Amino acid sequence: MYIQVQLKDVLERIRAAEERCGRPAGSVRLVAVSKTFPAEDVARAVEAGQTVFGENRLQEAMEKMPLLPKGLEWHLIGPLQRNKVRKALQQGFALLHAVDSLRLAEAISRVAGELGVAAPILLEVNVDGEESKHGFSVEELRNEWDGIARLPHLDIRGLMAIPAPAESAEGVRPAFACLRHVRDELAARGPLPLPELSMGMSHDFEVAVEEGATMVRVGSLIFGKRDYAR
Repeated sequence: MYIQVQLKDVLERIRAAEERCGRPAGSVRLVAVSKTFPAEDVARAVEAGQTVFGENRLQEAMEKMPLLPKGLEWHLIGPLQRNKVRKALQQGFALLHAVDSLRLAEAISRVAGELGVAAPILLEVNVDGEESKHGFSVEELRNEWDGIARLPHLDIRGLMAIPAPAESAEGVRPAFACLRHVRDELAARGPLPLPELSMGMSHDFEVAVEEGATMVRVGSLIFGKRDYAR
C-alpha cells in the first residue's frame, strides 16, 4: 500500500500547486522515476493508475519494460551516449529528456532518419553553469538554437534541467524561472513552440509547478529510498 498512498499524495500536491498559481488542473504530468526499483514496484504504481515512468539507464529500462503491461509511457530521463542512440530509438521511448549537446542531437537526427522516425526529445540546459553538470549552457543553446531547430528527424518538445541542490525548494526557484525564460525566448524566435518544461524532482516539484513545469520527475517520494546496490 505504501506506493499507492505516496503516489496519491504526490498527485494531490501537484494539483494543489496548479491551483495555487492559477494553472488548469491536469496541466502538469507526473513522470514516476522508477530507476533502481524492481518491476514489481512499478506494477504497484500501475495498479494505482500511474502510466508514465522515467528510467535513467537504457539497459535497466530494456530489462524492465517487457515485464510490465503494454501501453505504459516510458521516458529516458538520464544521459544518453551516442553509441546507444539506435537502441534507445528502437526501444520506443515516448520522450528522451536529456539531449545535452549538439553532437548528440545530430546523432539522434541521423539515426532517426535511418529508422524513418521523428525522435521526441527535450534539450537539457545547465541553468547553473556548473562544469560538472550535463547540458547546454544558456548562451550555448542561444547560439546554437537555429542549427538545432533545423535538424531533421527530431521532434523537439521543449527543455529540461536538473538545477544544483539548494538548502530549500525556494532556493531552486530562480533556476526554474531561468529555464522558463530561455524556453520562452527560443519559442519566440521560432520555428518550434517548445511546449514542454521538464523540471522539478521529489524535493522541489511544487516550486517547479509554480514556475511553469509541464512535467515533474518524482521517484523517491513514491517508491521510497533507493538502494543503489541493486
